[in-house]
Amino acid sequence: MEDQERPIEKVDIAGENVHWDLREDMSYAGYLQLEKLLSVQVPRTDKHDEAMFLMVHQVSELWIKLALHEVGAAMDLIRKDTLEPAFKMLTRVSHVQEQLKCVWDVISTMTPADYVAFRDALGHASGFQSYQYRILEFRLGNKNAELIEVHRHEPEVFAEVKGALQAPSIYDEALRLLGRRGFDVPEERLERDWSEPYRSHPAVEQAWLRVYRQSEKYWDLYELAEKLVDVEDHFHQWRFRHMKTVERIIGFKRGTGGTSGVGFLRKALDLRFFPELWSVRTSL
Repeated sequence: MEDQERPIEKVDIAGENVHWDLREDMSYAGYLQLEKLLSVQVPRTDKHDEAMFLMVHQVSELWIKLALHEVGAAMDLIRKDTLEPAFKMLTRVSHVQEQLKCVWDVISTMTPADYVAFRDALGHASGFQSYQYRILEFRLGNKNAELIEVHRHEPEVFAEVKGALQAPSIYDEALRLLGRRGFDVPEERLERDWSEPYRSHPAVEQAWLRVYRQSEKYWDLYELAEKLVDVEDHFHQWRFRHMKTVERIIGFKRGTGGTSGVGFLRKALDLRFFPELWSVRTSL
């Protein structure tokens, strides 16, 4: 009984030199611009689950923004043949993708009835229209010129997405690096129409096979290859979790953006960003 009646002790902050008066200094809320950040969660209905749905998607866009920041910086380093710092960035991308995958666990707490209660308020708004996601996908190599059309109504966004479509992907930069290092990479894989999807080539697989078989000699290229595989692996896990969550909540209904929903998401599971990095495993 004595233990049950003992009051909870307060944390002793004596001597901690806490900065209490922040009127003239940078505060946590000020640095993060919390007032602005927390003011943009504006559900369109009074249904309880819409707040969660809205916030999870906003958080996802922030994670994608970070992934774009890291992938872009890693590509710059690959172009400069400075690989070691790029490895940390690509590792960070994989961890960001873990966070993106986990948001589906939060969304999956919503039942079909919960979602139906506010779905009509979304109109045609859909994750299919996420321009940050599309840029990330293009930078990883999944090029499809048709997909930029959904952004044509926003000229600045359209130009940014189109720029990513027409620029080399991170895999293109990796192959150019192989070429600079003396590997026999076909010229048509080093200079091409970057807006077209990459197509695998036996000579490229042979180049990666040489890297894998002589990993001690080409350690940085070997590590680059594995970092890229990590990124693609996590990306596919994210896609799979997305597909299963959609199936769980809306079944086989069409998506709000007009796609076939689960059917469309299933198609994406078969896509490969870095095909020779997967096929080389069979050849080893």
